[in-house]
This record gives sequence, structure tokens and C-alpha cells, in this order.
Amino acid sequence: MSKDKLKLVLNCAALLTFFGVLYLFQLYGSDYEVRILNNMGIYVTLAVSYNLVNGFCGVLHLGPNAFIAIGAYTSALLTMSPLEKQMNYIIQPIVWPFSVLNAPFAVSLLVAGFVAVIFAFIISFSVFRVRGDYLAIVTFGFGEVVRVLSNALQPITNGSLGLKGLSPYTNLWWSWGVALLTIVLITKLVNSSYGRAMKAIREDETAAKAMGVDPFKHLLLAFLVSAFFSGVAGGLLAHLITTISPTLFTFFLTFNMLIMIVVGGLGSTTGAVIGAILFAWGGEALRVVEKPFDLWFIHIPGVPGMRMVIFSVLLMLVIIFARRGITGNRELSWTPLLSRLGRIVKE
Repeated sequence: MSKDKLKLVLNCAALLTFFGVLYLFQLYGSDYEVRILNNMGIYVTLAVSYNLVNGFCGVLHLGPNAFIAIGAYTSALLTMSPLEKQMNYIIQPIVWPFSVLNAPFAVSLLVAGFVAVIFAFIISFSVFRVRGDYLAIVTFGFGEVVRVLSNALQPITNGSLGLKGLSPYTNLWWSWGVALLTIVLITKLVNSSYGRAMKAIREDETAAKAMGVDPFKHLLLAFLVSAFFSGVAGGLLAHLITTISPTLFTFFLTFNMLIMIVVGGLGSTTGAVIGAILFAWGGEALRVVEKPFDLWFIHIPGVPGMRMVIFSVLLMLVIIFARRGITGNRELSWTPLLSRLGRIVKE
């Protein structure tokens, strides 16, 4: 059997095993465990799509919270029934046509992604006129504008009251199905000629332009793809927590995503996945340090917020001893394993 066929078999076996584990958690896992797994899936989608711009293109983009908010509100408004909207909008009624729009969950996710793409396309002409810190400031400003508008546009977003009572459509199949689709599509893009051009822009934009690469076209493509998946993830997040408000989409959300891709490894899809999983799982696993416990004859009271202190220390250790993240810019693959097995067989 050739190596390519063997890799295909291993990939299929890994996928079947993974979906089998999800099925077991769906049947026998507690609500808490299922919730953490759903968070992991959504974070993987966000981290992998965010890493496309920041990692592979080398552009410091600080506005993904805006696209997540746009996707969350779009999906929520489409799935809510007219009666549910009347019950939510108690200060000021929702405007037409949002008052009568209704769509299935799958359609709402697609529309959420495309609405995020439209907004990304509109601001892209301003965003990519600048570089470096200025580009970061522009995207950060866009995130703040969307957050402020979410508060101000009462007839559309319900202002600071937010939207409550959303149907909990997001489950393990939705969150991880979208995550796997994101990984596959972005991996295909990165390994294509477009992906190689993006990496060339990251290394030296002037040299890439001299070789015939159009920086604006390739950066725009990465920006739009990232915005689409951020919008879809926003819809999944809205229907996981079943309530959204402008306070959910602050810069702190973007900062968390930045931690995921930096710790995992900028320019590595595998690193983004690992960073997202560690962030989702680690934040919950460290809750134990906030509970009181006895250490031999010493009683240690619970300290609220201690898990964030330990999380920060661990983050600093990673940055100090693994400056390029856990994986660097490398990707995990079956090739080293197959090579090692080949040498063992020959011996």
C-alpha cells in the first residue's frame, strides 16, 4: 500500500474514532462535559480562521469580535420566531423586516457567515491601505464600533438588553462538524498557490509584489474567509449559550483568540487547534484551585480568581520557553510515524 493510501486510511480511522468519542459523550457525558466540548469546537473554528490572517498572512488583525457579534445577532434574529421577538423587544419594537424574518438554523449560520463577509469586504478597502500597528488600530476600532452599535441600535439588536431565550440548537455535531470543515477548507487553502502567496507576503511583502503577487487580493481573500467562519462561529455561540448581549463581544474575546493562536503557534493550523483546546479545557480544569482544600494539616481557603493567576503564569512560561508557540509553524502529520514504521520494518 502506498503512503498516500495509508494516510487516507489513517485519517478515516482517526475521524471514525473521533466521532465515536463524540457519540459516547452525547449519550453518557454530563451537561458540563458536553458544554466544554462544544466550547472547544467553537474555539477551534475561531482560532483556525483567525490564524489564517494573523499567522499565515502576518497581519495583526484585532477585530474578529466584530464579525462574531455580527454572526451571532444575524443567526439569532433569523431563528427567533415573531412571538419570541415580541417578548424580547419590550422597550422598542423590532423594525421590519427583522420582525417577520425566520429561517432554519443551518440557513441562519450560512447567512450569518455571508453578512460578516459583506461587512469585511466594506471595511477591507480602508483596512488594507495601512500596515503594521495602524492596521491593528483600524480593525480594533471596527470591533469597538460594532459593539457600540449593538448597544445603540435598539430596534434591531434590542440594545443592552440583548436577546434571550434562543433555541439551544448548537450540539456536538454542529460545533465539531463546523470545526472540522473549517480545518479542512483552510488547510486546503493554505496548501494551495494562494496560501503560498500569503506566506510570501508575510515574509516580505515587497519581494512578493516584485514576483507578481497581488498583496491586496490575497489579503482580502484571507480576511473574507476568516470573517465568514467567525460569523458562523458567532451563530453557534449564540445558540449554545442561548442569550447574547453587547458585553459578550468586547475586545476581551479577541484577546482570548490571540492567546490561543500565539500559544499554539502562529502560522500552524495544528497549533491553533491545540491552543483552542487547551484554552477551553484549561480554563475549566483550573477551577479546582479556587475551591478550599486541605494540604496535610494546613487548610487552604479558596481564592476567587486564582485560576486566572495560574493561567497567566502558565502562559508566561510558554512564551518564555516556547517563543514560537507549542508547535511553532509546523504541522502534525502521519509522515514521521510512517517513516519510523518503515525503518522498523526494514530492520
